[in-house]
Amino acid sequence: MDSPSSSSAAAASAAQPPGTEKLAVFWHEGMLAHDAVRGVFDSGHDPGFLDVLDQHPENADRVRNMVSVLRRGPIAPFLSWHSGSPAHASELLSFHTPEYIDELVQANANGVKKFCAGTFLNPGSWGAALLAAGTTLSAVRHILDGHGKIAYALVRPPGHHAQPDRADGYCFLNNAGLAVKLALDSGRTKVVVVDIDVHFGNGTAEGFYRTDSVLTISLHMNHGSWGESHPQSGSVDEIGEGSGLGYNLNIPLPNGSGDAGYEYAMNELVVPAVDKFQPQLLVFAIGQDSSAFDPNGRQCLTMDGYRKIGRIMRSMANRHSDGQMLIVQEGGYHMTYSAYCLHATLEGVLSLEAPLLDDPIAYYPEDEEYTMKVVDVMKKRWRESIPFLKDI
Repeated sequence: MDSPSSSSAAAASAAQPPGTEKLAVFWHEGMLAHDAVRGVFDSGHDPGFLDVLDQHPENADRVRNMVSVLRRGPIAPFLSWHSGSPAHASELLSFHTPEYIDELVQANANGVKKFCAGTFLNPGSWGAALLAAGTTLSAVRHILDGHGKIAYALVRPPGHHAQPDRADGYCFLNNAGLAVKLALDSGRTKVVVVDIDVHFGNGTAEGFYRTDSVLTISLHMNHGSWGESHPQSGSVDEIGEGSGLGYNLNIPLPNGSGDAGYEYAMNELVVPAVDKFQPQLLVFAIGQDSSAFDPNGRQCLTMDGYRKIGRIMRSMANRHSDGQMLIVQEGGYHMTYSAYCLHATLEGVLSLEAPLLDDPIAYYPEDEEYTMKVVDVMKKRWRESIPFLKDI
């Protein structure tokens, strides 16, 4: 008798149209070697009076579940698997400063360093970070070289908080930023990054803050700055500088925005901006920490919400970049629900007609009307302050 997972996979395989292009997943198990320590939540601190300390939220087990749900879940027949490889130092310099890369190399030689709150480099971390960067570069090359239209870099440590000259928020190297640089160097003249991680993708925004070649859009909870390593606030006022004025769009959403709120923000803000920008490549930075049960977020997205966002992204890719889209993993810290939400996101990207996997957990109701009012206020502000969006 077949197990439920094998039966679901067989049904998915039977439902897949002949000749359908598979989504390419880029992965390397060496990324599991990064150990971000135990302590009180992400602090690494042992107060001395607790018998059981937390694993750091950004731990290897969360990604093991992501890998396994894709390998053995019902989406498996729609995926092809590819191995990543470490990035070279010269590749890192396209986004990061030489001084910062030297700092990382020296920290690795010393064996351990706390860069900022929650961000620890330990033995094994640097090798994992190089693999995350290189695996993401392998994924975008897969697209740029014409081997496929959609590639997913399943990577850790995450990258979207890493700025050109500093680590931040569990991130050492900006994986998505490096991929965007490679795309620009390969002849793409306009690239958009849409980041749905629950936290502002400040590192990616900082790397392209002064150029009109890259439109960075971040949907995140309204958390503000969290110190010296993260001076950016993620507010609607941070819209870029110089030639990049208007090409960084922040969408801070109220806590608990949920599926309806995110779908409204995507359709009312993200889609019109991307349609105006007309990118030649879409980069989709995904974080399941916007889910209903994530320890790092309060946004209440469910599998259905992630599925809808995936469909919207695929539709934009079809309109503007001949279906080409790079997906890059960022956060997502609930051990099981993150994996389920990843599965749902890729179902949406694949434009599958019906869900392959049921949502195993109930969710909190969202105050969708409040979020919609906030989005409408932001849309009005964009019309008044962003020249290329004055008539959206």
